[in-house]
Amino acid sequence: MTSRRHVVLSVGSNLGDRLGTLQECVTAIGRLPDTDVLAISPVYQTAPVGGPPQPDYLNAVLAATTGLRPADLLAALHGIEAQFGRERKERFGPRTLDIDIISYAGERSDDPALTLPHPRAHLRGFVLAPWHDIEPDAELAGHGPVAALLADLDLDLDLAGVRRLTDAVLRPPAETP
Repeated sequence: MTSRRHVVLSVGSNLGDRLGTLQECVTAIGRLPDTDVLAISPVYQTAPVGGPPQPDYLNAVLAATTGLRPADLLAALHGIEAQFGRERKERFGPRTLDIDIISYAGERSDDPALTLPHPRAHLRGFVLAPWHDIEPDAELAGHGPVAALLADLDLDLDLAGVRRLTDAVLRPPAETP
C-alpha cells in the first residue's frame, strides 16, 4: 500500500461555464486513484495575472491526500485539464481549466517539469486567500506560514481583483451526482 501525502491544488477557469467546470474538476480529482479531497475553499473571482486581455477567473483551492507520486499526479491533472479542452497555446492565456500543484507534502524540487512548491504561489492572493480559508495554519515550504505570506502581500484583496464569492459553492465529490 502506498503512503498517502497531503497535497494542495489550485483550480481555476475563465472560459465557458466557469463554476460548472470547477465543480466537475473537483469531482474528477476525487475520482483519481488513491486520492481523496479533504477540503474545498470558497470560490474567488479574480482578475487575470499577466497575459493578454481576458475574462476574470473563478479560483478555488483543494486540500487532498494522494498515494500518487508527484509526476503521476501532475499527469493525471493534465489529463483532467485536457478533458475540459485545455490548450497550452499562450503563457498566462485564457483557459477552460487550470490545475496547479501548489504543495506536495512540503517537498521541494527545482525540476522544470514540476517545481515544488509552485514557484509563484507565495505571490498570488488568489492562491493564498482560499488556501488560508481551509488551512489557516498551513505553511508553504521555503516561504513560511500562508497567513504571513498573505499579510505580506499588503494589499486589499478586493482592490487587487481577488474577491470571495458568497453565492458560488463547490461541493465535495461524494455530494455530486
